Amino acid sequence: MLKQRVITALILAAIFLAALFGLPAGYFSFFIGAVVLIGAWEWANLSGFPALWQRVSYTLVILALLVGASVYLGFEGEASPALNDEAIRDLLLVGCGWWALALLLVQGYPSSGILWGHKWLRLMMGLVVLIPTWVALVYVRQQSNGAWLVLLLMLVVAVADSGGYFAGRRFGRHKLAPAVSPGKTWEGFAGGFIANCILALILSQILGLGVLGMLLLIVPTSLVSVLGDLLESMVKRHAGVKDSGSILPGHGGILDRVDGITAGAPVFAMALLATGIFNSGVSV
Repeated sequence: MLKQRVITALILAAIFLAALFGLPAGYFSFFIGAVVLIGAWEWANLSGFPALWQRVSYTLVILALLVGASVYLGFEGEASPALNDEAIRDLLLVGCGWWALALLLVQGYPSSGILWGHKWLRLMMGLVVLIPTWVALVYVRQQSNGAWLVLLLMLVVAVADSGGYFAGRRFGRHKLAPAVSPGKTWEGFAGGFIANCILALILSQILGLGVLGMLLLIVPTSLVSVLGDLLESMVKRHAGVKDSGSILPGHGGILDRVDGITAGAPVFAMALLATGIFNSGVSV
């Protein structure tokens, strides 16, 4: 199983890096859109709509929303020189607001299930999980040095996850959300936080950027990425399944791999927009 997981992870990393650095920003939005559509396919099943026509219908709804968003936000061109920053900000705020609400839902599980447990409500939940993720990743990629910024986002999420894992194994005593994910601990959460604080300090020195700006970009992203993992665990637990899908051998589904990113991406993009720590521009 470990060998299979490693092989799958290496293949995924190669595909993602090739798309990130090999595709123009506009085409990268199609690549991320395809990932989001696979996530929509899995989310429909998690929501209690397992029939083929139901999953296809939900995926097509998400596709229509992505197309509409790309036109409205100014993503439709290969270079997209006229991004609608105000509209992008509003959608990112919706995404960030959702994750603030999600924190309360995770903390209140299982009693919070009365607010979101119905299958139609879970289906609607998928909209505010998936659409802002796509908007955030495409927006970040459109910036000057956007590919490196997306890679930084992925690094922050990975450091939070890895730091949390190792700190949790070594020091973990106090459960973070036992009803949702019994394996996660407050010590692990702190480990991921500290690891990303160190990352911010290192990058600020390497890149010659302000420490405060890097902390404001990296730390909130790190903290909220854990919530993405917890939310998906909560939805899977409610649905009575272990994995969101089986498309990735040894890993489960797409959502199992990108859960932290779904929460981290809108916050990262919003922080990027708010702090202006990197000069904005359009990537070609």
